[in-house]
Amino acid sequence: MEFEEFVLAAVTADLGVEPAAREHADAVEFRVDLADDGRSQLSAYDGELPLLVTNRVEWEGGEAADNPARIEALEAAVEHPAVEAVDVELAAVRSGDCADLLEHAREHDVAVVVSVHDFEATPERETLTALLTEAAELGDVGKLAVTAETRGDVLGLLSATHEVTESGKRVATMAMGEAGRHSRAVAPLYGSRIGYAPVDPADATAPGQYDLATLRRLIDQLQRE
Repeated sequence: MEFEEFVLAAVTADLGVEPAAREHADAVEFRVDLADDGRSQLSAYDGELPLLVTNRVEWEGGEAADNPARIEALEAAVEHPAVEAVDVELAAVRSGDCADLLEHAREHDVAVVVSVHDFEATPERETLTALLTEAAELGDVGKLAVTAETRGDVLGLLSATHEVTESGKRVATMAMGEAGRHSRAVAPLYGSRIGYAPVDPADATAPGQYDLATLRRLIDQLQRE
């Protein structure tokens, strides 16, 4: 995945749902941190959709322990032929803990999504732009997920998305929570390259996610208009 165009990823901790995702998804985000025996699932995967692998650490909303094994699991994942992208947190990249992972991913032609999540609020407009720019420069795509309390928060995020996209960088943005839910459908119009949705709404991994079929329909309708 080079993310030249928008990619809709079906989010799951169970690769067995991949056949059900094919009708609407362009890829699967495999949440290793939420999976039962994630390495075995990945080894056995022979589905049609390419994989974006995430092993989200506890301090950024996931369930993976913050230890070397978390990064080692991602290093092993990029060697699987179906894995075309890997997600790693901006803070982990800043610390230098992911240097080997980033190099390993490049050696295997696997894209790197450098991500930031704010589960409390939406930062100021200048901060949004700075975070997106830094993340996009350190990876192939800079991902920023914030929590919207008002629709005004979404406006700031969309503006930052547009600005950083216009500078030539690839980004993925979304506002979590009910106030920001519509951003998941609208952000692609402003340049966001990745959307995330569960096949079953009961399996949502972030506040305000649409189910996969609904998000596909909304995005397709907006892009046709």
